[in-house]
Amino acid sequence: MQRAPRDVAPAKPVPSGPAAPAATAAVPQIQLIPASPGGALDAADEAVDLLLDSGRAPGDVLVVTTGAQHPWAEHELSFGEASYWAQHDAGDDVFCADAAIVSRAASRPVVVVAVNGGPASAAASALPLAHARAGALLIVCGDPQQINAVLGAGL
Repeated sequence: MQRAPRDVAPAKPVPSGPAAPAATAAVPQIQLIPASPGGALDAADEAVDLLLDSGRAPGDVLVVTTGAQHPWAEHELSFGEASYWAQHDAGDDVFCADAAIVSRAASRPVVVVAVNGGPASAAASALPLAHARAGALLIVCGDPQQINAVLGAGL
């Protein structure tokens, strides 16, 4: 014997209990390497070398400068901006960017900032942007007092 189907109202969602807390974004570890403005770029390059020697993939690293451009960036920009940004988009090598354009750079697991001069506003704007782009580690090379003043106020 076959039964006729009943008219059944669609079930309404019922809360199953308290909502799970939203996942919080990982906060990158911050390392400070004391250096003068004249030595910050060398300190940043040494930090990158140590990262690569310890097994970090080159595409995991973004280097940001607040003063003079990194020599790699100067060289690559000599071929034009399209070629320069194509290397960024490929994501298979360390990428170097000036603080003025770091907002265009994508996030990477490690960001290394060389506070190598430039106006004070360059570090003040670059450090929070670099922090936002660093997935696991932010390394800042420069004057500890200047960096702590910016990081304390901006992060």
